[in-house]
Amino acid sequence: MSKNSRKIYIFDTTLRDGEQSPGASLTPEEKLKIAKQLERLNVDVIEAGFPASSPGEMAGVRLIAEAVRRPVICALSRMLSKDIDACRRALEPARKKRLHVFLATSQIHRQFKLKKDKREILKIAVENIQSAKKDFKEIEFSPEDASRTEVRFLLETVRAAIDAGATSINIPDTVGYTVPQEFEELIRTLIKKNPELGEKVVLSVHCHNDLGLAVANSLAAVLAGANQVECTVNGIGERAGNASLEEVVMAIDTRRDFIDCYTDVKLREITKASRLVSHLTGMVVQPNKAIVGRNAFSHESGIHQDGVLKKRQTYEIIDPKRIGLSGSQLILGKLSGRHAFKERVKKLGYALREEELDAAFQKFKGLADKKKYVFDEDIEAILEEDVAHIPEAWKLEYLKATSESGRVPFAVVHLNARGRILKAESEGDGPVDACYKAIEKMVKSGAKLSHYGIQSVTGGKDAQGEVIVKLFVVGREVTGRGTSTDIIEASVKAYLFALNKVSAHLLPETSDEPSPV
Repeated sequence: MSKNSRKIYIFDTTLRDGEQSPGASLTPEEKLKIAKQLERLNVDVIEAGFPASSPGEMAGVRLIAEAVRRPVICALSRMLSKDIDACRRALEPARKKRLHVFLATSQIHRQFKLKKDKREILKIAVENIQSAKKDFKEIEFSPEDASRTEVRFLLETVRAAIDAGATSINIPDTVGYTVPQEFEELIRTLIKKNPELGEKVVLSVHCHNDLGLAVANSLAAVLAGANQVECTVNGIGERAGNASLEEVVMAIDTRRDFIDCYTDVKLREITKASRLVSHLTGMVVQPNKAIVGRNAFSHESGIHQDGVLKKRQTYEIIDPKRIGLSGSQLILGKLSGRHAFKERVKKLGYALREEELDAAFQKFKGLADKKKYVFDEDIEAILEEDVAHIPEAWKLEYLKATSESGRVPFAVVHLNARGRILKAESEGDGPVDACYKAIEKMVKSGAKLSHYGIQSVTGGKDAQGEVIVKLFVVGREVTGRGTSTDIIEASVKAYLFALNKVSAHLLPETSDEPSPV
């Protein structure tokens, strides 16, 4: 990145245009949760909503204006005095605020939607921008459907808006109609005729994804001189959505050698933002979605897995840790090779001899032919059957757990640590939590529980329950399983099973204190 690199401002419209996705309605409190995450993401502008559209929108925008302090808080308005007044009231508490006004300029919109001629359009735009100046230092103007507007009239409208006092000019590809080369040329033309664009006046672009080109068009505009991109988390929005924030930001970051620009977005917050928006809107992220899709850093091909294990960059241009993930994921299936299988076995805590590994790999391949994906639990079942054995550094000797209404759950646990009986007791949020806390008093592993699941493995009233836990301990995630007709006992067995994997080579010594895991 050169010394002359330009900053690209990120204008997030997840809470306005993104919420316009069918079924993505958010409460004011939910909008605030997302806005706070956008603040942590360090976007420059948050378009919080369209205050004049409903009392709920008004309340949501005002709530964000009161609570979110670092970014500019923006509200959308039609070129109507009542809309502008609604924005003024909603944004009143904001530390930094911006009014965003729009007016359609394309021939088809003028003729069929507004039923107004060019002179009327210009007059409305200028009068409303001038009027709003008394309440807003920052005013953004969008000539709606700009990409289908006659270039000469678009130039005239932009010039009039700047002269009237607009501090930002946004060029929307409202229906996702343009293509990158065409859009780049349009942005260059606008800058040539109005040199202050991208300098004293922010030049923004807002691209929709109807042809799947929203991100490509946005980047083309950046290369032409635009210095603000309007986008949404996960690319949600009207119809096929908007330019995806995470794709725009990571493209600029990954290809800074070519684009020579930067953003101030905190990349490690991207995954959190994506998951929060998906959860609150109910809009599931497609598995193959760039950057934040479940498969974005997953590898199933044996050739790819082997390459990634040897050198991540062979098949990954982005380090997943940079966007807040723990790392790449090797999906084990029928296409996976021995190298990937060996690494997964090692990660699960098993140390196998070569002949044991070969035997396990053959069983894995047989299972992989029968099912699409082979999970860690499947591999462990193979290993535990007749290939590997986990020495029990910690063995359950005695367990008592109580839970009754009005009293805090309590547990007493005795462990056998290579012949020595250790005892501990603890309270907890529930009987399982109490047992785990008692175990930790003896083992002192510092383990963090990242997953807990229960399923029935037999039928009837005396059915056995299987508990699967995942612990993050000594720098890695390990899985433990336990089975019993008593689900509390199964939970304890699963926890100890996971700990024994990482303590197989650290058996407790005969000192007064048990060895740490």
